[in-house]
Amino acid sequence: MRTLLLMRHAKSSWDQPELADLDRPLAPRGRAAAPRVARYLADHGLIPDLVLGSPAQRVQETWQLMAPVLGEKVACKTLRSLYDAAPSRLLEALRRVGSEVRTLMLIGHNPGLGALAVSLAGAGPGKALERLRTKFPTAGVAVLAFETEGWGGLAAGGGRLREIVRPKDLR
Repeated sequence: MRTLLLMRHAKSSWDQPELADLDRPLAPRGRAAAPRVARYLADHGLIPDLVLGSPAQRVQETWQLMAPVLGEKVACKTLRSLYDAAPSRLLEALRRVGSEVRTLMLIGHNPGLGALAVSLAGAGPGKALERLRTKFPTAGVAVLAFETEGWGGLAAGGGRLREIVRPKDLR
C-alpha cells in the first residue's frame, strides 16, 4: 500500500502585484492554515517519507510551516519541473520516486494538481470525490491510497481517495 498526499500550497498574498508569480509569499490566512493542516495529518498518521515541491515561494513557505509539525527530518526535494506543471509532468515526477518511499507528499499548484488528483482517484467516498471534482482549495490535501509495488505503477483511476482535507473543516 502506498499513500499519496497531494497538497495545494497555502493561500498566497497578492499584496505586492509587482512580484513575479514565482516570488509571491503566503498571505496571513495561508500562514495559519499550513500548520493546522500539518497537525491534522500528523494526528492521523499521515507523515510523508518524502516531500516534493515546486520552487515557488508560496510552496516553500507552506512546507517550512508544516515541517516542524510533520518532522524536520522529512526530506523535501524542490523540483523546478513541478512549477505550474501539467498533470502529466506531475505524474512523471511521482513515478520516478524510489520504492522505499511508502508515503509521498507533493505540494504544488492548480490547475495541474487538482486535475491530477481527479485523474488518479478512481474510487472513494462519493462526497469526498465530489468535493475533489468541485474545487481543490488552497492548503487542501487529497489523501490517495494505491495498491502498487512502486510509484512507477501510478495510473489514472488507480487510486482510492481516502479523504480530502480542507483547512476550513479544521477550525
